[in-house]
Order: sequence, then C-alpha cells, then structure tokens
Amino acid sequence: MDNRDDQEDLFQEIICQLWKANDSFKGESQFSTWMYRVAINTAIVFLKKEKKKVDKYELSSTNIPDEEGDADIKERQLEHFYRAVQKLDKIDKAIIFYQLEGFSHKEIGENLGISEGNARVKLNRAKEKLKEIIKNQGYGF
Repeated sequence: MDNRDDQEDLFQEIICQLWKANDSFKGESQFSTWMYRVAINTAIVFLKKEKKKVDKYELSSTNIPDEEGDADIKERQLEHFYRAVQKLDKIDKAIIFYQLEGFSHKEIGENLGISEGNARVKLNRAKEKLKEIIKNQGYGF
C-alpha cells in the first residue's frame, strides 16, 4: 500500500481474516505458510477494492524537493516500484511479494499450488513485466 493509513487498514484486515479462517487450518502445511497464504489472498482482495476507488493521490513536481538526499531518492524509487507492481495481475503480484519476502521457488510454488519450475518461470516473467512497466512509466534503469 502506498500510504500509512492504507497499510494499517490492510494489516487490520489480514488479522481479522486470519482470526476468521483459523478453524480452516488443517495442518497440511506449515502454519506460517498457511498464514502467509491467507495474508496474500486478503491483500489481493483489498487491492482490488482499492483499485475501484478514485485515486486520491497525485504526484506533482511541487512535491519533489530540488535537492534530494539518499533517503528521499530511495523513497521515490520504492514508491515508483510499488506503483508498477500494482499494475501486475494478482498472480504476478503475489509472486513478486513472495520473492521480496525471501521465499524460495519451491516455497512460492507450494503457496500458489504450482510446481517449483513453474514458479521459477512465472517469477522471471513477472520480473520482465515489472521492468517493462517501470520503463514505460519513464523511470529508466
């Protein structure tokens, strides 16, 4: 999520969904894997709802200071990255977020119900799509 309020709302929604879904845990996977899957699915649903809302925030050149420190530059890069991720389909978003969390290809495959090889291919394709989106948004590498 782009802003702090939305992040807190999403966190609260994930906790609520974990509480509601607690009885559905069957022990067929690690508890942490099950929790992560509930969290990702909740985030995807939350993002779909957010996408339907009118964009409240606009970036303008007046928001960008003339002299930026490293922290400001990194913050802008992160904002740009997350905006680009929002343009991916839900599976690609999930795969990217799993990767960012340090999950292995095997773990990604298990969480998404696909093979390790398929997870590897989908991750590479998602990265390529992300690069293209970022490039098309005018932020070059």
